[in-house]
Amino acid sequence: MAPLLNAQGICKSFGADPLLRNVAFTIEERARIGLIGPNGSGKSTLLGILAGDIEPDSGEVATRKRTRLAYVAQQSEFVAGTTVWTVLEASLKRIAAPPSEWEGRIGETLGRAGFEDFASDASRLSGGWRKRLAIAEALVQRPDVLLLDEPTNHLDLSGIDWLEALLKSSSFACIVVSHDRYFLENVTTETVELNRAYPDGLLRVNGNYSAFLLKKEAFLEAQTKRQDALTNRVRTEIEWLRRGPKARTTKSKARIDRAHELIGELAEVSSRNRTATAAIDFSSTDRQTKRLVELENLQYGFAGRTLFSGLNFVLTAGMRIGLVGPNGSGKTTLLKLLRGEIEPLDGSIKRATALRTVYFDQNRILEPDVTLRRALAPDSDSVIYQDRVIHVASWAARFLFTGDQLNQPVGQLSGGERARVLIARLMLEPADLLLLDEPTNDLDIPTLEILEEALMEFRGALVLVTHDRYMLDRVCTTVLGLDGRGDVERFADYSQWEAWQQVDRQPQQDLKSAPQQEKRSPAPRKKLSYLEAREFAGIEERVTAAEEQLAKQRDLVEDPAVATDAARLQEALHAMERAQSVLDGLYARWAELEAKTL
Repeated sequence: MAPLLNAQGICKSFGADPLLRNVAFTIEERARIGLIGPNGSGKSTLLGILAGDIEPDSGEVATRKRTRLAYVAQQSEFVAGTTVWTVLEASLKRIAAPPSEWEGRIGETLGRAGFEDFASDASRLSGGWRKRLAIAEALVQRPDVLLLDEPTNHLDLSGIDWLEALLKSSSFACIVVSHDRYFLENVTTETVELNRAYPDGLLRVNGNYSAFLLKKEAFLEAQTKRQDALTNRVRTEIEWLRRGPKARTTKSKARIDRAHELIGELAEVSSRNRTATAAIDFSSTDRQTKRLVELENLQYGFAGRTLFSGLNFVLTAGMRIGLVGPNGSGKTTLLKLLRGEIEPLDGSIKRATALRTVYFDQNRILEPDVTLRRALAPDSDSVIYQDRVIHVASWAARFLFTGDQLNQPVGQLSGGERARVLIARLMLEPADLLLLDEPTNDLDIPTLEILEEALMEFRGALVLVTHDRYMLDRVCTTVLGLDGRGDVERFADYSQWEAWQQVDRQPQQDLKSAPQQEKRSPAPRKKLSYLEAREFAGIEERVTAAEEQLAKQRDLVEDPAVATDAARLQEALHAMERAQSVLDGLYARWAELEAKTL
């Protein structure tokens, strides 16, 4: 059977730089394709070409007869005053669906997407619910092929779970541009990477993200061996050319031509193998103080709804805290409280003297007309990083920008490139405490991995809000789960929080649109005994020590020297399990003691 969509010879350039070169792409029925690649490699452009929104410079896109495509762009915005219901009505009107079907199709689609109030103003929904509505707007058309560009960027964790379940149970084919590694792992049946490292401009692998990584590693290893073999052959031919053939016979001329071909082939393979990564390294101060911020009985809420109350927590240097919870549960609010931007309704926040805090705002927008040069270095043509003066061109190169881009308006950069600009500006500020609100949006996977390494090496404290579950598991030593109704729970990792959600909580909607919760009466206080009070006072230090011990054991397990020694690996795994057991016991005891103080 013919594929649903077949694109051949797709080329697209912006300015002098070719973005896509002779790209071929096909979509079969029920395929779930993950489209990945470095920032600026052309993923969104290719999706726009497949959707018919962007005209290629050359090549053609053919679709099977009566195949319906639906496209969900990165940004989901709606006109003020438009209701959730009328957004889907307009979508059905565009495809000329019979009016007699509208009510049933819209009701079914909105119900599956989790909407309850169909008369809500679409423009006033939170980012996560606007994204759900944009996906529902496409689904109501009953497409044969669904094209999704970074659909998880604004979804909360429950929204990502909803989208995963939707795509896995769907009968339509889909292409998803995403850098969410767990999402790709759980959803895709094929993975395609756009990258100039490949001879055809892309690598396509049957299987999910794990299968793709194995194939990619094998391909790059083979390409490296090819480069080594070509290097040796070219060296031999160059030596022969330098000696100079005595007679310009037909045979010697053919060898000269072959030598030039080999040199050209080597140059091409070498350029493909040459990869660059962003140099991300956050600067911490030389502060010796261990305790940075203390939260005592912290409470905050608005409009009669309590987001969290009775929050007691101490942030110390080296802690990496992940904040999780549905949209509207108070994650960004807690960051603003830590920063001092707003004041709590009750309780106190004690900060170390001269605490230096750096804040990454997910809604921070770069002026589109400002040049990259001025965005990176607003006041001059140099920046000061770790007490060193660095020219703006060198600083830009650390984040994979070329000299030609310095005079380019940032509005012409891709979403991932703009995110790198924000991180570059963030790195210029030494910090004791990093507050990061969704720093991963639009970043490609290689940059995400570099960012993770930088955060793990940061010597200050980190509070991270992200929907990237892989980053939460890899970076954070503690997870705080907020339910938006006053409860805050502490967990060892994201998986523990997810299990707690499934057992102890009913599925929730985005709390920004949820009805007001009844105020609960506080539980009666329980008094700690003298011995329990002493134990509670010192348990945090014991937890910190246990976390450090577990981290050491994990590093030991990942040590190549240990991983290749079966006996040492078995011993290291047992030690890591013991360290995890000790830490879990301390967390359980801490929660038990803390419950008596609330």
